[in-house]
Amino acid sequence: MEEERQPKWEGKASVEIASVKPEQAWPCIEDFCNLHKWFPSIDACYQVEGEPGKPGLIRYCASTTQTISSDGTDHEKSTTTTTTTTTTKWAKEKLLMIDPVKRCLSYEIIDSNIGFKSYVATSKVLPIINGGGCKIEWSFVADPVEGLSQEGLASYIDYCVQFMAKKMEQEHVLLQTSGSV
Repeated sequence: MEEERQPKWEGKASVEIASVKPEQAWPCIEDFCNLHKWFPSIDACYQVEGEPGKPGLIRYCASTTQTISSDGTDHEKSTTTTTTTTTTKWAKEKLLMIDPVKRCLSYEIIDSNIGFKSYVATSKVLPIINGGGCKIEWSFVADPVEGLSQEGLASYIDYCVQFMAKKMEQEHVLLQTSGSV
């Protein structure tokens, strides 16, 4: 019996940052193994193999969450049993293309425990014409993921891009106030 193929999911998130120039934002994206500095839910991101800044570089990204649950109360002993469960979601991602002149890169998830069979993303830092600043675009194409909706994935990417932009603005302000810009 042939497996029914579902259409690929596609999405794009973008944000404009008036106070940060493309050449200031690009190093944040270009530094492929430091995603944990810019994405809100990534706890760890580090190089697994390959050469920094070159296609073929593989990074490991992980997010750890803890859930506390109560198993009930023993009224005779007046005690409650609680359990803490730690869950780590991880992905290995391979840099497919990087272009410092056009300020864009593409990568794919090559292994994960979060259900992705196929996921390719492209990040771009574009100039804002007639106004300065920059625009960050993050697009993706993925096979459907069990337990997740296309809208949910797109919403998560949008949230992360918005969060990244706020962090870049904060970093830029800190650099300005310290006289480093």
